[in-house]
Amino acid sequence: MSSFFSIVKEFLFPVNKPIESSIEDNSNGGISMKKVSIRVTGFVQGVGFRYSTKLVADQIGVYGIVRNESDGSVYIEANGEEEKIDKFIEKIRNSPSPSGQVDSINVEELSSLPVRDKFTISN
Repeated sequence: MSSFFSIVKEFLFPVNKPIESSIEDNSNGGISMKKVSIRVTGFVQGVGFRYSTKLVADQIGVYGIVRNESDGSVYIEANGEEEKIDKFIEKIRNSPSPSGQVDSINVEELSSLPVRDKFTISN
C-alpha cells in the first residue's frame, strides 16, 4: 500500500528532475535528446489515460505534456534520452490505462518542440 501513496504523492507534488546539463549528439559521446509529438486515437478519454501516461513518463524519466483533444484523441509531447522515449512510445502504444484501447498512434520527431523539465497533464 505504501507504493500507492508514494505514486500519489509524486503525482500531486512532482519533483522537478533536471534534464542532463550536457545534451549533445552522439558524435561527441554525449547524451542524445529526442523530442516527439504523439497523437493517440481510440478509447483514450475518460479512462485515466492522461494520468496513466504521466505515471509511465515519471517511471521512465521522460518529460513533456499530455492533453485531451476535442476530436476525442490524446496529444502528447515528450522529450528525453532516445532509449527512454522509445520505451515510452511502446508503453503508450499498448495503452498505459488498463481501461483504454489504442487504435492508432502517430509519432513525429520534432526538434522544434520545447524542452520540458517535468511531465504535466493539461486540460
